[in-house]
Amino acid sequence: MRLVKQFLAVAAVAFIGGQGVGAVQGNPWLTLILGLVTAVLAVVVYAWVVRRTEHRAPTEVARAGAVARLGRGALIGAGMFAAVIANVAFLDGYHVHVHGLGSVTGALGLVGFMAAAAVTEELLFRGVLFRVIEERIGTWISLLLTGVVFGLMHLFNPDATLWGATAIAIEAGFMLAACYAATRNLWVPIGLHFGWNLAAGAVFSVVVSGNGESKGLLDATTSGRAVVTGGDFGPEASLYAVAAGVAMTVVFMWLAHRRGHIVPRRRRAAGEPAATATVSR
Repeated sequence: MRLVKQFLAVAAVAFIGGQGVGAVQGNPWLTLILGLVTAVLAVVVYAWVVRRTEHRAPTEVARAGAVARLGRGALIGAGMFAAVIANVAFLDGYHVHVHGLGSVTGALGLVGFMAAAAVTEELLFRGVLFRVIEERIGTWISLLLTGVVFGLMHLFNPDATLWGATAIAIEAGFMLAACYAATRNLWVPIGLHFGWNLAAGAVFSVVVSGNGESKGLLDATTSGRAVVTGGDFGPEASLYAVAAGVAMTVVFMWLAHRRGHIVPRRRRAAGEPAATATVSR
């Protein structure tokens, strides 16, 4: 029941905030403000419901060191996406128009939109689903299961494809769960998710997860083979993005193993009912 209570509490903030952000998308300043408010409120509600249902301090969203961890994650995410775009551009799949500059105010609005999306999705998928399920079935199976669910969620996007959702599951669902397993806090995966999305939409102005063209700092377009550019779904469906996500998943899981953060699959003692089996760490 704690999983249900935690998920519903954060999902309610995500839904209400998402409706508000969607309603003011034509106004970049209101989008920025409402997006940031939604992100902050989601963290507050997550911390509150964890305290109520688990009777512990929510150390995974502790304020101490939060800024540094967010920044570290954002740098990793933005750097990864910049590397993907550089490879796409090298094969003539990404083009910045002659005048170059896109929309500064559009980029500001995307900061709020991406902040709300990154925070609520990480709290829901890594803070609630992955963390709670991991206690019962272990790190590896939980990573696989929640990563697939995260990918399937993107099938509801306007220009979604089965391959695009599969790519998201691999490069984001698995990687972000592995990031949480390695760090045991939510700030780094939140920062990574935000940095990736911000670079995609607010800087390079490409389609983000099949949600249509973004109006960011650069006036640019993609063209060419979908295997390189990701097609209508955007560069996240590019093989370059998948390769980057796989590489970082391996790195994070290696760190998790080295730090002793891998939770083994729960094993029941002989004659012990499933409901009372304990987790061995």
